[in-house]
Amino acid sequence: MTTSHPTNLTDLLGSMGAAGKRLNAIDAIEAGAGNLSVCCNWTLDLNEIFPDTTTIDLPLEVPGLAGYTVLVTGTGCRLREVADEPALNVGAVSINEDGTTGTLHYRADGNFIRPTSEFNSHLAVHHDQITRRGLDLHAVIHAQPPHLVQLTHIPAYQSTEAMNGAILRWEPETIVQLPAGLEYLPFMVPGSQELMENNVRGLRDHVITIWAKHGLMARSDVSPLGACDKIEYAETGAAYECRNLSTGGAGEGVTKDELRRVRDAFNVTTTLV
Repeated sequence: MTTSHPTNLTDLLGSMGAAGKRLNAIDAIEAGAGNLSVCCNWTLDLNEIFPDTTTIDLPLEVPGLAGYTVLVTGTGCRLREVADEPALNVGAVSINEDGTTGTLHYRADGNFIRPTSEFNSHLAVHHDQITRRGLDLHAVIHAQPPHLVQLTHIPAYQSTEAMNGAILRWEPETIVQLPAGLEYLPFMVPGSQELMENNVRGLRDHVITIWAKHGLMARSDVSPLGACDKIEYAETGAAYECRNLSTGGAGEGVTKDELRRVRDAFNVTTTLV
Protein backbone atom coordinates (compact mmCIF):
# COMPACT_ATOMS: atom_id res chain seq x y z
CA MET A 1 0.00 0.00 0.00
CA THR A 2 1.43 3.37 -1.04
CA THR A 3 0.62 6.86 0.17
CA SER A 4 -0.55 7.89 -3.32
CA HIS A 5 -3.87 9.65 -3.79
CA PRO A 6 -6.71 7.05 -3.56
CA THR A 7 -9.09 7.20 -6.49
CA ASN A 8 -11.99 4.89 -5.54
CA LEU A 9 -13.72 3.31 -2.56
CA THR A 10 -11.46 0.24 -2.56
CA ASP A 11 -8.34 2.41 -2.49
CA LEU A 12 -9.74 4.69 0.21
CA LEU A 13 -10.66 1.79 2.48
CA GLY A 14 -7.31 0.15 1.72
CA SER A 15 -5.43 3.25 2.82
CA MET A 16 -7.55 3.48 5.98
CA GLY A 17 -6.82 -0.17 6.74
CA ALA A 18 -3.09 0.19 6.11
CA ALA A 19 -2.98 3.22 8.41
CA GLY A 20 -4.85 1.32 11.13
CA LYS A 21 -2.42 -1.60 10.95
CA ARG A 22 0.62 0.68 11.11
CA LEU A 23 -0.77 2.68 14.04
CA ASN A 24 -1.38 -0.58 15.86
CA ALA A 25 2.19 -1.72 15.13
CA ILE A 26 3.63 1.40 16.82
CA ASP A 27 1.25 1.07 19.80
CA ALA A 28 -0.53 4.32 18.91
CA ILE A 29 -4.00 2.82 19.37
CA GLU A 30 -5.40 0.46 21.95
CA ALA A 31 -8.63 -1.52 21.77
CA GLY A 32 -11.24 0.90 20.41
CA ALA A 33 -9.13 4.02 20.93
CA GLY A 34 -8.08 6.09 17.92
CA ASN A 35 -10.15 7.01 14.90
CA LEU A 36 -9.71 8.13 11.33
CA SER A 37 -11.67 9.62 8.48
CA VAL A 38 -11.23 10.72 4.89
CA CYS A 39 -13.40 13.26 3.09
CA CYS A 40 -13.65 13.24 -0.70
CA ASN A 41 -15.48 15.16 -3.40
CA TRP A 42 -16.39 12.49 -5.90
CA THR A 43 -19.10 9.87 -6.34
CA LEU A 44 -18.48 6.58 -4.54
CA ASP A 45 -20.41 3.36 -5.14
CA LEU A 46 -21.43 2.72 -1.53
CA ASN A 47 -24.40 0.35 -1.80
CA GLU A 48 -22.59 -2.96 -2.11
CA ILE A 49 -20.29 -2.49 0.89
CA PHE A 50 -22.64 -0.32 2.98
CA PRO A 51 -26.20 -1.50 2.14
CA ASP A 52 -28.03 0.15 5.07
CA THR A 53 -28.81 3.86 5.35
CA THR A 54 -30.22 6.32 7.84
CA THR A 55 -30.30 10.10 8.16
CA ILE A 56 -28.20 11.60 10.95
CA ASP A 57 -27.77 15.06 12.42
CA LEU A 58 -24.19 16.26 12.09
CA PRO A 59 -22.41 17.47 15.26
CA LEU A 60 -21.83 20.88 13.61
CA GLU A 61 -22.83 22.75 10.47
CA VAL A 62 -20.51 22.08 7.52
CA PRO A 63 -22.11 23.80 4.50
CA GLY A 64 -18.82 23.77 2.62
CA LEU A 65 -18.88 19.96 2.61
CA ALA A 66 -22.29 19.61 0.93
CA GLY A 67 -21.99 16.86 -1.64
CA TYR A 68 -18.83 15.42 -0.08
CA THR A 69 -18.61 11.93 1.42
CA VAL A 70 -16.80 11.22 4.68
CA LEU A 71 -15.60 7.68 5.37
CA VAL A 72 -15.19 7.39 9.12
CA THR A 73 -14.45 4.68 11.66
CA GLY A 74 -17.12 3.82 14.21
CA THR A 75 -17.16 4.51 17.92
CA GLY A 76 -15.56 1.58 19.75
CA CYS A 77 -14.30 0.00 16.52
CA ARG A 78 -10.73 -1.27 16.49
CA LEU A 79 -8.61 0.44 13.85
CA ARG A 80 -6.45 -2.68 13.53
CA GLU A 81 -9.51 -4.52 12.15
CA VAL A 82 -10.32 -2.02 9.40
CA ALA A 83 -7.88 -3.61 6.92
CA ASP A 84 -9.45 -7.06 7.15
CA GLU A 85 -13.10 -6.02 7.68
CA PRO A 86 -13.63 -2.45 6.45
CA ALA A 87 -17.35 -2.93 5.87
CA LEU A 88 -17.89 -3.86 9.52
CA ASN A 89 -15.87 -1.01 11.08
CA VAL A 90 -16.35 1.97 8.76
CA GLY A 91 -19.37 4.02 7.74
CA ALA A 92 -19.83 6.59 4.98
CA VAL A 93 -21.60 9.89 5.62
CA SER A 94 -22.84 11.70 2.52
CA ILE A 95 -23.21 15.34 3.52
CA ASN A 96 -26.60 16.75 2.54
CA GLU A 97 -27.11 20.14 0.89
CA ASP A 98 -28.15 21.79 4.15
CA GLY A 99 -24.78 20.99 5.72
CA THR A 100 -26.51 20.01 8.97
CA THR A 101 -27.54 16.43 8.18
CA GLY A 102 -26.06 13.50 6.34
CA THR A 103 -27.01 10.11 4.97
CA LEU A 104 -25.13 7.43 6.88
CA HIS A 105 -24.27 4.33 4.84
CA TYR A 106 -23.23 1.31 6.93
CA ARG A 107 -23.78 -2.39 7.57
CA ALA A 108 -26.39 -3.00 10.25
CA ASP A 109 -24.85 -6.42 11.00
CA GLY A 110 -21.35 -4.97 11.57
CA ASN A 111 -19.48 -3.35 14.46
CA PHE A 112 -20.30 0.17 13.26
CA ILE A 113 -23.06 1.81 15.30
CA ARG A 114 -22.30 5.49 14.83
CA PRO A 115 -19.28 7.63 13.89
CA THR A 116 -16.44 8.07 16.37
CA SER A 117 -17.06 10.35 19.36
CA GLU A 118 -14.38 12.66 17.89
CA PHE A 119 -16.47 13.13 14.72
CA ASN A 120 -16.98 16.80 15.58
CA SER A 121 -13.23 17.45 15.42
CA HIS A 122 -12.88 15.43 12.21
CA LEU A 123 -15.69 17.33 10.47
CA ALA A 124 -14.47 20.70 11.72
CA VAL A 125 -10.95 20.11 10.39
CA HIS A 126 -12.20 18.75 7.06
CA HIS A 127 -14.50 21.75 6.64
CA ASP A 128 -11.83 24.28 7.56
CA GLN A 129 -9.15 22.80 5.31
CA ILE A 130 -11.42 22.09 2.32
CA THR A 131 -13.17 25.46 2.30
CA ARG A 132 -9.93 27.39 2.83
CA ARG A 133 -7.85 25.46 0.31
CA GLY A 134 -10.28 24.00 -2.22
CA LEU A 135 -9.30 20.36 -1.66
CA ASP A 136 -10.99 17.34 -3.21
CA LEU A 137 -9.58 14.94 -0.59
CA HIS A 138 -8.56 15.35 3.03
CA ALA A 139 -7.69 12.72 5.64
CA VAL A 140 -7.60 13.03 9.43
CA ILE A 141 -6.32 10.63 12.11
CA HIS A 142 -6.62 10.76 15.89
CA ALA A 143 -4.22 8.43 17.70
CA GLN A 144 -2.35 8.10 20.98
CA PRO A 145 1.35 7.41 20.30
CA PRO A 146 2.85 6.53 23.69
CA HIS A 147 6.16 8.42 23.52
CA LEU A 148 4.60 11.66 22.31
CA VAL A 149 1.90 11.44 24.98
CA GLN A 150 4.48 10.60 27.65
CA LEU A 151 6.39 13.80 26.90
CA THR A 152 3.23 15.89 27.39
CA HIS A 153 3.07 14.68 31.00
CA ILE A 154 6.48 16.26 31.70
CA PRO A 155 6.28 20.00 32.50
CA ALA A 156 9.49 20.81 30.60
CA TYR A 157 7.85 19.70 27.33
CA GLN A 158 4.50 21.41 27.76
CA SER A 159 4.86 23.97 24.98
CA THR A 160 5.00 24.01 21.20
CA GLU A 161 8.63 25.16 21.21
CA ALA A 162 9.76 22.44 23.62
CA MET A 163 7.91 19.64 21.82
CA ASN A 164 9.33 20.65 18.46
CA GLY A 165 12.81 20.88 19.89
CA ALA A 166 12.43 17.36 21.29
CA ILE A 167 11.15 15.58 18.18
CA LEU A 168 13.22 17.39 15.54
CA ARG A 169 16.66 16.83 17.04
CA TRP A 170 17.13 13.10 16.53
CA GLU A 171 16.84 12.34 12.82
CA PRO A 172 17.81 14.72 9.98
CA GLU A 173 14.80 13.75 7.87
CA THR A 174 12.25 14.86 10.49
CA ILE A 175 12.66 18.56 9.62
CA VAL A 176 12.13 17.64 5.96
CA GLN A 177 8.93 15.71 6.69
CA LEU A 178 7.58 18.10 9.35
CA PRO A 179 8.93 21.53 8.35
CA ALA A 180 6.29 23.34 10.41
CA GLY A 181 6.70 20.95 13.33
CA LEU A 182 3.61 20.37 15.44
CA GLU A 183 1.43 22.48 17.69
CA TYR A 184 1.07 21.65 21.39
CA LEU A 185 -2.42 22.06 22.86
CA PRO A 186 -2.74 22.06 26.68
CA PHE A 187 -5.13 19.56 28.21
CA MET A 188 -8.73 19.93 27.08
CA VAL A 189 -11.63 17.53 27.62
CA PRO A 190 -11.83 14.96 24.79
CA GLY A 191 -14.69 15.62 22.38
CA SER A 192 -15.28 19.12 23.76
CA GLN A 193 -16.04 22.31 21.84
CA GLU A 194 -12.88 23.84 23.29
CA LEU A 195 -10.69 21.06 21.93
CA MET A 196 -12.43 21.11 18.55
CA GLU A 197 -11.92 24.86 18.08
CA ASN A 198 -8.27 24.87 19.17
CA ASN A 199 -7.54 21.78 17.11
CA VAL A 200 -8.92 23.41 13.95
CA ARG A 201 -6.80 26.49 14.58
CA GLY A 202 -3.65 24.48 15.26
CA LEU A 203 -3.99 22.40 12.11
CA ARG A 204 -4.12 25.47 9.88
CA ASP A 205 -0.35 25.92 10.17
CA HIS A 206 0.68 22.38 11.13
CA VAL A 207 -0.11 18.83 10.00
CA ILE A 208 -0.08 17.57 13.61
CA THR A 209 -1.53 18.91 16.84
CA ILE A 210 -0.57 17.30 20.15
CA TRP A 211 -3.43 16.97 22.62
CA ALA A 212 -1.72 17.09 26.02
CA LYS A 213 -2.06 13.93 28.13
CA HIS A 214 -4.31 12.39 25.48
CA GLY A 215 -2.99 11.99 21.94
CA LEU A 216 -2.80 13.87 18.67
CA MET A 217 -4.52 14.65 15.42
CA ALA A 218 -2.78 14.53 12.04
CA ARG A 219 -4.02 15.51 8.60
CA SER A 220 -3.02 14.84 5.00
CA ASP A 221 -4.08 16.06 1.56
CA VAL A 222 -2.86 12.77 0.09
CA SER A 223 -4.35 9.79 1.98
CA PRO A 224 -4.99 8.31 5.42
CA LEU A 225 -1.67 6.48 5.15
CA GLY A 226 0.00 9.79 4.38
CA ALA A 227 -1.31 11.19 7.68
CA CYS A 228 -0.07 8.05 9.43
CA ASP A 229 3.43 8.63 8.04
CA LYS A 230 3.56 12.08 9.65
CA ILE A 231 2.56 10.55 12.99
CA GLU A 232 5.29 7.95 12.66
CA TYR A 233 8.00 10.57 12.07
CA ALA A 234 6.88 12.55 15.13
CA GLU A 235 6.55 9.46 17.33
CA THR A 236 10.02 8.24 16.34
CA GLY A 237 11.50 11.56 17.42
CA ALA A 238 9.64 11.36 20.72
CA ALA A 239 10.86 7.79 21.24
CA TYR A 240 14.48 8.95 20.88
CA GLU A 241 13.80 11.76 23.34
CA CYS A 242 12.33 9.36 25.90
CA ARG A 243 15.29 7.01 25.53
CA ASN A 244 17.64 9.94 25.99
CA LEU A 245 15.85 10.91 29.20
CA SER A 246 16.35 7.36 30.47
CA THR A 247 20.13 7.74 29.99
CA GLY A 248 20.30 11.03 31.84
CA GLY A 249 20.33 13.13 28.69
CA ALA A 250 23.67 11.84 27.40
CA GLY A 251 22.75 12.08 23.71
CA GLU A 252 23.72 15.22 21.82
CA GLY A 253 21.17 14.91 19.05
CA VAL A 254 21.32 16.76 15.75
CA THR A 255 22.51 20.28 16.55
CA LYS A 256 20.78 23.43 15.35
CA ASP A 257 23.68 24.10 12.97
CA GLU A 258 23.38 20.57 11.55
CA LEU A 259 19.62 21.03 11.12
CA ARG A 260 20.24 24.27 9.24
CA ARG A 261 22.56 22.40 6.88
CA VAL A 262 19.80 19.84 6.25
CA ARG A 263 17.30 22.67 5.73
CA ASP A 264 19.50 24.32 3.14
CA ALA A 265 20.44 21.08 1.37
CA PHE A 266 16.79 20.06 0.91
CA ASN A 267 15.42 23.60 0.38
CA VAL A 268 13.07 23.22 3.36
CA THR A 269 10.88 26.20 4.18
CA THR A 270 10.79 26.34 7.97
CA THR A 271 11.00 28.85 10.81
CA LEU A 272 12.09 26.22 13.35
CA VAL A 273 15.86 26.42 12.73
